[in-house]
Amino acid sequence: MPMLRPLGPADFETIQRHREKMFRDSGRPEAVIAELKAPFADWLAPRLEDGRYFGWMIEESGTVVAGLGMMAIEWPPHPSHPTSDRRGYILNVYVEPSHRRQGLAKRLMAAAMDGARGRGLEYIVLHATEQGRPLYASLGWTSSREMAISVPSA
Repeated sequence: MPMLRPLGPADFETIQRHREKMFRDSGRPEAVIAELKAPFADWLAPRLEDGRYFGWMIEESGTVVAGLGMMAIEWPPHPSHPTSDRRGYILNVYVEPSHRRQGLAKRLMAAAMDGARGRGLEYIVLHATEQGRPLYASLGWTSSREMAISVPSA
């Protein structure tokens, strides 16, 4: 059975690779994926080192086949978490195509829920791909009212 373990600084390149594959699978242009690589690496390295970016990996025969990242982000108390000034944020969920539909993403999400409880996080958000929505819905996640816009540079 594939082994679940916490991720750490040694997983830096795997996290980057999974993130690129995740964006590629969701239809992002190669130019955008390439443009993200260096800034994401610069962002990720210190957060992996100090634990602000945490999560879990699933290995089979010594090879990482799935992963999930998480952060605790500052957020003002909100109707969804009225007594807490933080919320969890899940990102970079990826399962290798050869290992999909085997319950690995569900195991990662269960680990994230346990990790959130252990860190006192009462509310978690994520941005789902179309492929991931059915899984998250089956685990009790609901769509929110969030909207977004990109602000063009001057």
